[in-house]
Amino acid sequence: MTTLPTNPCAVETIELLSGAQSPRPLFVLLHDAGGTALDLLELGNRLGDAFAQAAVLIPEGLTLPSANAPVSAEALAQAVGALADFVRAQQQRFNVLQSDTALLGFGAGASLALALSDAHDGLAGRVLAFGGCYAAWPARAPALTTLHFLHGNQDTVVPVARVRHDFAHLMELGADATLDVASTLAHELHPALMDQAITRLQTCVPLRFWKAL
Repeated sequence: MTTLPTNPCAVETIELLSGAQSPRPLFVLLHDAGGTALDLLELGNRLGDAFAQAAVLIPEGLTLPSANAPVSAEALAQAVGALADFVRAQQQRFNVLQSDTALLGFGAGASLALALSDAHDGLAGRVLAFGGCYAAWPARAPALTTLHFLHGNQDTVVPVARVRHDFAHLMELGADATLDVASTLAHELHPALMDQAITRLQTCVPLRFWKAL
């Protein structure tokens, strides 16, 4: 029987662990403002089914106050710092490389994950943003993090026009990113978006790997 290391963080966390001695990949899921870790349990289970050796962690309270509202630079930096500390601790705990780490966030959780990718390029190899946008405009494209945006066209919390604008700006900066928009969905973590996220994880080879050939 494999004994996995205990969580070194004080953050209350739902853990879906495969039992593998060396889990790969590491998924960290971030819930929306006003939500809880339980909101992402279905997504976590789907990831566990698709990646048999994965470790899926859903921390409670690591998010922003809103998915699409101004946040002070100080508050944003504090939230990003707390998430970065959590991610690094889990990478060390499971001996997982940054490139084998993915952040998946919904709403405000997605906005926080994007902010982390801007402040700490490469701390996670991928960021998947469901129904979220940048809380602060990125000055540059991440070189070591692939970004996947998944959005509902009927989202009234974070209008899709805002996300398309973010995505166009990232393309101008040379980012490695994708955008999937579901025409009939609103601000929701719908199974169709979850399935598309898993497809992106399974089939998209990061652009930096192609450039290295």
